[in-house]
Amino acid sequence: PDHSPLSYAQQRLWCLHQLEGPSSTYNLPAAHRQPGDLAVVSLRLPIGDVVARHESLRTTFAEDEEHGPHQIVRPVGEAVVPFTVREADADDVSALIAEATGRGFDLTSEIPIRASLFRITDEEHVLLLLIHHIASDAWSRTPLAHDLTTAYTTRTTNNSATHWEPLPVQYADYALWQRQLLGNDTDLTTTD
Repeated sequence: PDHSPLSYAQQRLWCLHQLEGPSSTYNLPAAHRQPGDLAVVSLRLPIGDVVARHESLRTTFAEDEEHGPHQIVRPVGEAVVPFTVREADADDVSALIAEATGRGFDLTSEIPIRASLFRITDEEHVLLLLIHHIASDAWSRTPLAHDLTTAYTTRTTNNSATHWEPLPVQYADYALWQRQLLGNDTDLTTTD
């Protein structure tokens, strides 16, 4: 559907976003040292490949009278991951990561992922992936890291995008299933 319901966990985070506005409280950072010579495109393209594979990473959120709170999965071509590259001294990297992590997401207009690459030297880099908790959690970090490694290896080895098997279930499918199974607040026949 064009307007998929939120899971109950997403609805809680959406309510907090409505009350607080963009906040860094629910940002999930992952910083990785990247040794060796590195071209920015070597990271930008695989990150895009992973976002194309995982709908939750290209989702924005909205609320209206007809659909209530809902998620909108953006087409692959519209979901461009913000990717910044900054020169950095080794002593400044922690502060730069904290600064980047401290910026919240506007869930109504931004996809819930961004990336920063801190170039310390030509042979040393730190990649920061920042994902809002509404799109990721501790359980999803390992599959996302695996997919990023696969996409990076494919891009650098074959100079092409990874040909993924379609995921059997996306998070929006889970949210829809959860709502069907447990009901919703407006369904008076739902049992507790």
